[in-house]
Amino acid sequence: MGKSSKDKRDIYYRLAKEQGWRARSAFKLLQIDEEFDLFKGVHKAVDLCAAPGSWSQVLTKKLNENRVNDESPPKIVAVDLQAMAPLEGVIQIQGDITKSSTAEQIISYFEGELADLVVCDGAPDVTGLHDMDEYIQAQLLLSALNITTHILRPGGTFVAKIFRGKDVTLLYAQLKVFFPVVTCSKPRSSRNSSIEAFVVCQNYTPPEGYTPTMANPLMDFSYGPENELLGVNRVIVPFVACGDLSGFDSDKTYPLEGESLDPLQPPISAPYKTAISLKQQNFYNKVP
Repeated sequence: MGKSSKDKRDIYYRLAKEQGWRARSAFKLLQIDEEFDLFKGVHKAVDLCAAPGSWSQVLTKKLNENRVNDESPPKIVAVDLQAMAPLEGVIQIQGDITKSSTAEQIISYFEGELADLVVCDGAPDVTGLHDMDEYIQAQLLLSALNITTHILRPGGTFVAKIFRGKDVTLLYAQLKVFFPVVTCSKPRSSRNSSIEAFVVCQNYTPPEGYTPTMANPLMDFSYGPENELLGVNRVIVPFVACGDLSGFDSDKTYPLEGESLDPLQPPISAPYKTAISLKQQNFYNKVP
């Protein structure tokens, strides 16, 4: 019969620990890069919703590989509301991506220049109510897009997590306003059973006369009817599977030998710590 499910582990979690990544999500960005060559010519990058830092680790590795001779080191900025353990070569901002001050702080670290690449692997704490989860994720994506319009250079690339649902084509249309090339990608390390995917938006080209603003992450359509996101203006973008399809399947479990490995970087200030403390105080069993 082989080993029971208790003796099996998610292969990407194991590989992440063995290879020194803080989370299995590192493989998602690596596999997207295999298809799109994301890091070519990139020297300034921003990682939004960065904690625990696995995508920042990938950026550090790949951008340093781009260095030629005595070229100055790349500049990488990681932003998250939560504290994140330090990473060498990564500037960290504990801030809100919906605030202008965060965008200004990012640009200040680039000495007034703009980023070549912006990535965002942020996601809400899922509720299991798919319509609610898709809506919240869509708002997070639009917030990431909004700050990206402040910090990304023309011609740059934006990569972000998206939940595919019934209204996803409206998000594609919003992205197409700013990026002529938009592709929905599904890395091999992302479970097929998950509605998660990633949009790869290339060649940032904002509408003529567009001025970035944090007032509203949605456009007000003052740039002409061609930018409206209604009815027949919904669009369908290409879908690409990324990563070696003969490689590990993230929906399978594999028998693994050896001892269990601890996480490379445990959470600094995990939300569940408060819940554990309250449980220890018998808070949840108290009668109001």
